[in-house]
Amino acid sequence: MSFWDSLLKIVTATGNALAGVVEAVRTLFEGDPETRRKVAFSVAMIALSAKMAKADGIVSENEVAAFRDIFKFPADQARNVARLYNLARQDVAGYEAYAEKMASLCSSCEKNCPILEDIIDGLFHIAKSDGAVHEKELTFLMRVAEIFKMDEEHFQRIMARHVHLSGDPYEVLGVSPKDDFAKIRRRYRVLVSENHPDMLVARGVPEEFHAIANDRMAALNAAYEAIEKERRAA
Repeated sequence: MSFWDSLLKIVTATGNALAGVVEAVRTLFEGDPETRRKVAFSVAMIALSAKMAKADGIVSENEVAAFRDIFKFPADQARNVARLYNLARQDVAGYEAYAEKMASLCSSCEKNCPILEDIIDGLFHIAKSDGAVHEKELTFLMRVAEIFKMDEEHFQRIMARHVHLSGDPYEVLGVSPKDDFAKIRRRYRVLVSENHPDMLVARGVPEEFHAIANDRMAALNAAYEAIEKERRAA
């Protein structure tokens, strides 16, 4: 069964409650953890994007375009994606309870889980698409990150890749201006290795979401190049 067949099975097997989608992910793929991670990640991205749009109160064309940019789905699946998105927007349940359930499906990590970081990254990509991450969106993202057991320093590094692109490149790489360049280079290489598309596949991120990795790599490369230029000038 393909990834899209699996997602279609989830959508068609549930009624008009988002809780039903979550429980279906848990039970239908209990014996196939790899597929469950991929489907859970996709459901989390679609539904949390919808919840964030609801929190902000406005769904702009830029946000819709950004969603399509990070989620490459076949044209014949558009109706199913839209159905799941609308289920999430209409569901009366709070996003916090939903985020807790999705975190338990996506990962077994206790803290700063990479696949949950991928979800936060994707949400930032959508939130910033209209030129700024608004206050309500940032509050939403901070709370989801807290539910995902992400510490504040880690969240700040993710935010720096999206909100402060002209700001501190050291924060983007998680290093200090006091560090020597050799240490910074090692840190950069570790981050590049950790965020290679093959690593995303290994932790259960569907190929359809690899624009997240490309966006992240662009920010990491820009930060490293800025530090390298600064050190050479000094």
